[in-house]
Amino acid sequence: MFENLKLAFTYVNKDGFKPNLETHLIPLLATKLEEASSESKEKSTSLSSKTAHHPLLMQIAEDISLLVVLELGHPMVLFNAAAGRRMFIILIMVLSDELSCGVDDIMSIELNVCDTQPSCLGGGNDEFIFSGRLDNLASSYCALRALIDSCQSTGDLSSEHAIRMVALFDNEEVGSDSVQGAGAPTMFQAMRRIISCLVHEYVGEGAFERAIRQSFLGGVDEVSADMAHGVHPNFMDKHEEHHRPELQKGLVIKHNANQRYATSGITAFLFKEVGRIHNLPTQEFVVRNDMGCGSTIGPILASGVGIRTVDCGIAQLSMHRYHTYFDLGSYIHFPGVTSSLPQ
Repeated sequence: MFENLKLAFTYVNKDGFKPNLETHLIPLLATKLEEASSESKEKSTSLSSKTAHHPLLMQIAEDISLLVVLELGHPMVLFNAAAGRRMFIILIMVLSDELSCGVDDIMSIELNVCDTQPSCLGGGNDEFIFSGRLDNLASSYCALRALIDSCQSTGDLSSEHAIRMVALFDNEEVGSDSVQGAGAPTMFQAMRRIISCLVHEYVGEGAFERAIRQSFLGGVDEVSADMAHGVHPNFMDKHEEHHRPELQKGLVIKHNANQRYATSGITAFLFKEVGRIHNLPTQEFVVRNDMGCGSTIGPILASGVGIRTVDCGIAQLSMHRYHTYFDLGSYIHFPGVTSSLPQ
């Protein structure tokens, strides 16, 4: 849990919400260190004896008053060694229960806090989907749905001449420079391995390069699908006057002359043509000249693999907040467009 002070203490109405990221965002794990049930007490007692030499607990220096035991998004500070040991026990008990494993099986911890409020429909007409982490779980789900639908609609894939592929990466919001991020060579290597499995040995040399060249002739080969900033009716001046993506008005094609997005004139045209042919609306976005522009994995993959790419996404409000929302119409349109891309 993360709790804030009441407004009278924070002066949020005067100076805005300005938390100290080091001291104000420490999660609350528990208030009572004692366990209520006899079963919990027995487990806690057993665990206390076992954790004397637990690999994680050995990291705790008992001769200091403030202990940073582990990271939960931000460091969790425990006020003394004894309390730290007991709080550690509670955390390990919670994890072992959730994972259905023994406490001795937990050798290391890598945790992040997240919103646990369930997703729901809302608005006067139940037209909005409210949820945490829509950026970019919404696009990920729609892409997977489109892949499944495209295979079911075409029947037998034995004569398929193209590779239908969805790649989902982690850590986009922090730069993609991780082993599971788009900055790793995973995409490049995966495509090479796929092609090597499909070509005969006598045509294997240069097959990957030929496939990449052909992708420039056969249509939009790569869609970088990340959520888009929809125009907020109370802050319309934050968008460029003639490029204000609206909810319920279709998928957003994103442009940036500084290559923060991978869209080109060709890929934008091809994507819009797919939408036109299948009666699926699209709209376009460019950032204001006096504002900075975010980026996506589109330029990373386009430059790393050498494939023509379009950056597009669903317009949403409150992006990067703990709870955001977008419209049901775009949720329906997105799989329709991506499953209809030229093969």
